[in-house]
Amino acid sequence: MELFLIDAIGPFFRGYESSRINWSKIPFTHLKTEGEEAEAQWQRIISDLRDFATEVKAIGYNAVTLDDLAHLATHPLHEPVVVGQIAFYRKKFTEIFAMLTGEFQLQVYLTSDIIPLTPAIDQEFRDDPKGLENYYVSLVKQVLDDFPQLSGLILRIGESDGNDVKDLIRTRLHLRNPKETNSLIKKLLPHFDSRGKKLILRTWTVGAHRIGDLIWHRGTLAETLDEIESPNFIVSMKHGESDFFRYIPINRAFFRVKQAKIIELQGRREYEGAGEYPSFIGRDCEQFARELEAADNVVGMSMWCQTGGWHRFRRLPFLQDNKHSDIWIRLNVVSAIRIFKEGKSVEDAVESLMGPDRAPATLELLRDADMLIHQILYIEDFARQKLFFRRVRIPPLVNICWDCLFINHAVSKILRHFVPDPEGAIRAGESAMSLFPKMIQLAKDADLPVQDIEHMRDFFALLVLARRYYFLPFDENLAESIRAAKKTYKQRYPKNVRDRYRIKISFDEFKVKRRTLSWASSFLLRKKRGYRVIDHLFTLHLIGFAYRLFTPRDPKRMPKFLRESAMGIETLFK
Repeated sequence: MELFLIDAIGPFFRGYESSRINWSKIPFTHLKTEGEEAEAQWQRIISDLRDFATEVKAIGYNAVTLDDLAHLATHPLHEPVVVGQIAFYRKKFTEIFAMLTGEFQLQVYLTSDIIPLTPAIDQEFRDDPKGLENYYVSLVKQVLDDFPQLSGLILRIGESDGNDVKDLIRTRLHLRNPKETNSLIKKLLPHFDSRGKKLILRTWTVGAHRIGDLIWHRGTLAETLDEIESPNFIVSMKHGESDFFRYIPINRAFFRVKQAKIIELQGRREYEGAGEYPSFIGRDCEQFARELEAADNVVGMSMWCQTGGWHRFRRLPFLQDNKHSDIWIRLNVVSAIRIFKEGKSVEDAVESLMGPDRAPATLELLRDADMLIHQILYIEDFARQKLFFRRVRIPPLVNICWDCLFINHAVSKILRHFVPDPEGAIRAGESAMSLFPKMIQLAKDADLPVQDIEHMRDFFALLVLARRYYFLPFDENLAESIRAAKKTYKQRYPKNVRDRYRIKISFDEFKVKRRTLSWASSFLLRKKRGYRVIDHLFTLHLIGFAYRLFTPRDPKRMPKFLRESAMGIETLFK
């Protein structure tokens, strides 16, 4: 392996006080572009980036990613306010690129969604897809020429800006099938080849359009990459067939794709506390590294240490003056590179960070925390099932999403349907809770943040209580215990003291009969990757029409979580 990427967007979130943050890219609307406030903010960003670069360079990373092409490329049709903003960003990012490449000899890769728009650009090219594509190619050429410090671009074709983004510069899904994607790559690659720059294509998608199964469908991937041969082309794949979850084996595409490829990992686990408590990936990295020895042309790894998710957790790794420690993220970031770059064991990796005196207690604590993640955060009987809906693999977490825990009748019915041994699931969770007293002592012994383990204990106690609600007959006393536990959790962790989970409770009846749920799951879900006849006839096509037909005309009638998080639930039905 030769390329070791890490995202460097953390400094741009400093001082961002939104109640729920979109961590998928730099929050440009938070950044000042004029006046004394702007100069102060950007001085701090550059200072933080210098601290970040110092640390990650010393650890062993040799490249960083930053967002994004859309805010650095100009076009004659841009609105006057956009022109002014981009001019300011270009000046500041020129300074940033020079610092990272000059002072630290780090490669810099710029991200780009396909395709970026403003209202004026959208109006001009709305009915001209070829013109829109030519417009994008011109932006790529411009950025590569105007910023020669860049080593290349990282293209994200399967996800765009979330519903919460209010920027005039927004991205929208553009590529709908493998043929279009293959064509655009072939159109772009000569411009990278002639300049000696890298084009990195991410296979991650949210499941929209025909290209939506790119991350796992061998036919889609093969058609997308057909006849693409260039020393400057790299395929970037998440380690599994879904997002960054446990219980999902390594993506078999690593062993089929002949082009150069890198594995994506996440150090700040967006679905597992985002650094608020230990969620260690070292053992997974060891397993992935062993398996990838049988794969050809794996040229590197990409670590997401800040990027990912819509949540309120605010830990900023590798920056000074943080409100809370970044140690749980740092352990993941360091362990990953020691394993993939240096071939070290988890034990050696942890010792390199913690020292020989603190390493034994740290390793034991991480083993216990890993057990708790697997047995309480996830419900193992559900997490081990391979389920697909349309073009996506169903996540192994159904009752937790980012910073939200859902305790309601709908989740209960779904879990009861899929979990064959509910009493065993309850016992497993309650048994695992017994590890916490020892973990608190281990945290003290290793001089690690004890308060993080206490927060983990209190939240996981809620998970165990919720599990009793999911799997046992409804009992008003249990319902009252859950309400009381939520109140206690909120009182113990006030918003102004600690970023905490949102506990979404509703004991209202979910009026779908068990027989109906069973029929719907067998009809809509499948246990194999390949599509069934019913999928080609209905699930992949007509269901999208049915969703649009029966969706409430007033968006506010949809749950706020579904309306405002990520790209919205409707994306699944495109």
